Amino acid sequence: MRYIGSVYRPPSEAYSLIVQLTVGCSHNRCAFCSMYREKQFFVRAVEEVLADLAWCRRQYASIGRIFLADGDALIAPAEDLLRILEYIRTEIPECERVSCYASPKSVRRKTDAELRALRAANLQMVYMGLESGSDDILRRMRKGCSAAQIVEAAQRVRGAEMALSVTAISGLGGRAQWQEHAEATGAALSQIKAEYIGLLTLMVEPGTPAFQWVREGTLQLLSPQEVLAETYTLLAHTDSEGSVLRMNHASNYLSLRGTLNRDRKALLDQLQSGMDGSVPLKREDYRAL
Repeated sequence: MRYIGSVYRPPSEAYSLIVQLTVGCSHNRCAFCSMYREKQFFVRAVEEVLADLAWCRRQYASIGRIFLADGDALIAPAEDLLRILEYIRTEIPECERVSCYASPKSVRRKTDAELRALRAANLQMVYMGLESGSDDILRRMRKGCSAAQIVEAAQRVRGAEMALSVTAISGLGGRAQWQEHAEATGAALSQIKAEYIGLLTLMVEPGTPAFQWVREGTLQLLSPQEVLAETYTLLAHTDSEGSVLRMNHASNYLSLRGTLNRDRKALLDQLQSGMDGSVPLKREDYRAL
């Protein structure tokens, strides 16, 4: 298997075969993200991807799930994606699910018919970063789109009957905008109503604008208890019946899991226990991206 540079995948794809369709991220300008900074974005040739899949077919007796990397693999032309999905269907028939990262831009470039065709070809799930529901915070973090555009893209994905996993980043607004971030993000999640919601916690990486802002003092990071208080407010403002919530990323101070809205009270109680010290929080040196 050929990989170009560092390869990333969502926590839920830990046991999936990772196949690199794109290299880097089509946007690659978010102020908080260092994941693909060393890469110049491009879409790999379909023949190379098919050769990787053929190699994996020879190596592995069974491949249950496949994740198409890197960032925003949905940006690849629909015809390329369909060729790859058809190969998986015929040559790796035991594969139950194919998934990838997506962005509002990559969704916008696909017609509804193309999204439905991709779903029919077994692209079952896409992962999309909301990050924040606040347009002001999204602008500062150079996300390249508004909350409304993210919501619209997410709703189109769901309209194509693909499962959708949406992530938000606790602490992204810093101390100055924590409440705006929490309430606006809860409102956006309530509109999207994704099958899965993932909450991460901001960690600033050297070489990113956010890291420089923290050093300058223009972005003040939240304390662990403040992160939990913000998350409490976010969940209190989220109405997303049936969404599976996971806060189990390595960046989080406290792990949470449950189903909204059913488990909201239990989730809020766990957050309160973290805030008042009844349960231990993850040490700073144990956090990671």
